[in-house]
Amino acid sequence: MKAFYKTLTSMIGAVAMTGALFSAPAYSEETTVRVGTEPSFAPFEFMDEKTKELTGFDIDLINAIGKASGFKVEMHTMPFDGIIPAILTGSLDAALSAFTITDERKKRVDFSEPYYKAGLGVIIRNAVKDKVKSVDDLKGMKLCGQIGTSGAMYASKIEGATVTQFNTAPETYLELRKGGCDAVINDRPVHAYYMATVRPDDLTLLPDYVTAEDYGIVMSKSEPEIEKLINDGLAKIHADGTYDKIYKKWFGNAAE
Repeated sequence: MKAFYKTLTSMIGAVAMTGALFSAPAYSEETTVRVGTEPSFAPFEFMDEKTKELTGFDIDLINAIGKASGFKVEMHTMPFDGIIPAILTGSLDAALSAFTITDERKKRVDFSEPYYKAGLGVIIRNAVKDKVKSVDDLKGMKLCGQIGTSGAMYASKIEGATVTQFNTAPETYLELRKGGCDAVINDRPVHAYYMATVRPDDLTLLPDYVTAEDYGIVMSKSEPEIEKLINDGLAKIHADGTYDKIYKKWFGNAAE
């Protein structure tokens, strides 16, 4: 989902939010893997309002992978556009935050095997419902997107569209409901979760996927041991049924 770019300033800011720079880990069965995420992308990663703890599909997934491969997971939260810079500077070992596997990102970082099939979708204000039936009808309109995401990048390529970007997905929905934009383009599962939990009567989720995408866990090209641990763990939880249990917990049906 989320496309990477930012300046050195963003890199330094993101690293600071993790609390400190860490030395390179020694790989063993007691390895601690420092994992980054941006916790406002329900149902993949978000802060539970009651417990105030980090939760979501991605969080359950990485914890299960860690258990299967015998490493400890140490989660770090930060702005989305700072996560890949933190991987590149070595202050994170891995990251999962609904990252779409793209050729552009693969020039800088490595990805695990795909762990989720997704795609972009569109939420619109009901005020434009008569005019907008698909993404093709968004030409020349006001759009909202989350900074660094493939949804925001897709929106920026729509002819004549004015795109306003925000730090988090909830901010885009708030702006949409205020009338500051006509539509939000982002990952459709995130849209669906928002519509199911908030139930806004002034918005409509268009029925079709705009694109098809695979999510992957991000890792440094210089840490092949971490990549092996994560891919081995992912394979194990697919084989023993743990992945399917996690998927059903968050999406209510078996994985495709």
